[in-house]
Amino acid sequence: MNDSVYAGNAGRDGALDRGWLLGHFKPPSDPRHSADVEIKWGVHPRGDRRARWVRGEHRTALLVLISGRFRVELPDRSVLLERPGDYVVWGHGVDHSWWADEESVVLTVRWPSVPGYALSGEGSL
Repeated sequence: MNDSVYAGNAGRDGALDRGWLLGHFKPPSDPRHSADVEIKWGVHPRGDRRARWVRGEHRTALLVLISGRFRVELPDRSVLLERPGDYVVWGHGVDHSWWADEESVVLTVRWPSVPGYALSGEGSL
């Protein structure tokens, strides 16, 4: 395989790194390494929730519901994603949290890719 090409499966590969498929946290020699963007295939059992709010956000994020029912909490509103393809975007400076109303799969894209947001033992969005 060419060193600048990677082919895989989001469910399998994501399970190895809390769902994260692409971002600054991949080795520099890996084609999935990027300081520009992060991509996550998030698989969340019913009742799964973020332990703490993300505060002082320095990224923009897009979260797309693939399956299930998923809620994103923002400072002034709650966004319920309940149909495949429903999505929410929030920008720089917007704090957030989330939980899975039902078993859910979500695709998250964040930019830029910056260290410092992962919570020990949980997959962050």
